[in-house]
Amino acid sequence: MKRIDFEHGTVTGNILGAALPMLVAQILNLLYNIVDRIYIARIPNIGTAALGAVGLCFPLIVVITAFSNLFGSGGAPLFSIYRGKGEPQRAANVMNTSFTMVCVCAVVLMAVGFIFARPLLVLFGASTDALVYAYPYLMIYLIGTLPSMIATGMNPFINAQGYSTIGMTSVAVGAVANLLLDPLFIFVLGFGVQGAAIATVISQALSAVFVFVFLTRKSELKVRFLKKKEFSECIGYAKNIVSLGTAGFIMQLTNSLVSICCNNILSDVGGDIYISVMTIVSSVRQLVETPIYAMNEGTSPILSYNYGACRPARVRKAMAVMSTMILGYTAVMWSIIILLPNALIGIFSSDAALMQDAVPALKQYFAAFICMDFQYIGQTVFKSLNKKKQAIFFSLLRKVFIVVPLTYMMPYMFHMGTAGVFLAEPVSNVIGGTLCLVVMLCTVLPELKRMEKQNSKNVLQ
Repeated sequence: MKRIDFEHGTVTGNILGAALPMLVAQILNLLYNIVDRIYIARIPNIGTAALGAVGLCFPLIVVITAFSNLFGSGGAPLFSIYRGKGEPQRAANVMNTSFTMVCVCAVVLMAVGFIFARPLLVLFGASTDALVYAYPYLMIYLIGTLPSMIATGMNPFINAQGYSTIGMTSVAVGAVANLLLDPLFIFVLGFGVQGAAIATVISQALSAVFVFVFLTRKSELKVRFLKKKEFSECIGYAKNIVSLGTAGFIMQLTNSLVSICCNNILSDVGGDIYISVMTIVSSVRQLVETPIYAMNEGTSPILSYNYGACRPARVRKAMAVMSTMILGYTAVMWSIIILLPNALIGIFSSDAALMQDAVPALKQYFAAFICMDFQYIGQTVFKSLNKKKQAIFFSLLRKVFIVVPLTYMMPYMFHMGTAGVFLAEPVSNVIGGTLCLVVMLCTVLPELKRMEKQNSKNVLQ
């Protein structure tokens, strides 16, 4: 099996070697939800209404993914840092602790979801008509909570060992299955919206089996459930995993919070059609963000490993390569969004009325998207170098303290209507993203300089 050499390979080669398979994996991963939306939007007579209804389920789906990443993205940097320090047993303990927390959390979330699904959907803005499609979709989706969390939460540990192609394949297995099963269950077997959920659950189960088999049988460090006697000694690992993963968790959870706020306000000031518009805008965002996420996650283990191995020059080089790649890509995609919005919206719906409202909304939402890169870059560096406080603070700042208040103030206090909801995002990108980047540069670069001086002293001694 081909494996990335974090110890001796070039920094740029390592990042590309990790990021490119991850990019393919993330593009395929998009198919889980985006293919559902494309097919659902084309169900005869009910497509637009069903699309908006399924969009109401996204906040809960995001919560499940957020918990997966809390343990996966929280554990993987620690895992890489310990490997860089040459401490494989501690790295294995981190992975086993993460796996145990993923499994326990999945069972709890599934139970809570089954009990509170209907009132939560109503809270998220579901009308009586929307519940007809949203509730059965969500109930079926919840059945796949455990496999979904294993596939998402444990995949970072495959990439952190340098097996990026295997990590990509684990996602590809499920995504291809979903692509094939969606039309079968939705149209051929006539299950409609429920068919999309059934196809997704089966696909997630296939990905989970692939990840589990690889990590238990073929990887360098093998995963297992913690034994009862190990619980007490792994409490410290659990705390570190959760505290480091909290930043990404907050980002995803606050995305869910913002979606709830947006749907409630849009249903009030624009009607149900604007919930469908927001579903399309969110889908385009997922499409555009996927390569950025791949670049970030592909760089993260290189940053963590070299930071643990006290190699500041390689850490700086990784930061520079990641920033160049992300900014270049975003400039291209931002131009396409502003110049060709119809083409992107047309991927998800051909409804002329929906298109008319979605085009200006998309342009407003992405007006300052390039500034969002600063947040991505800063957050990735903070998380990878175990800077918990900074990572958590900036996760909260942009979404909770800037976006949510603006989402309410701009439509109502400033009488901007639906435009105010979509413009809250670019304003937060400029303020939150810029502050995150500045703080990252002012804290991390001096630390790397000190590390370099210490290395020089050690050599002289």
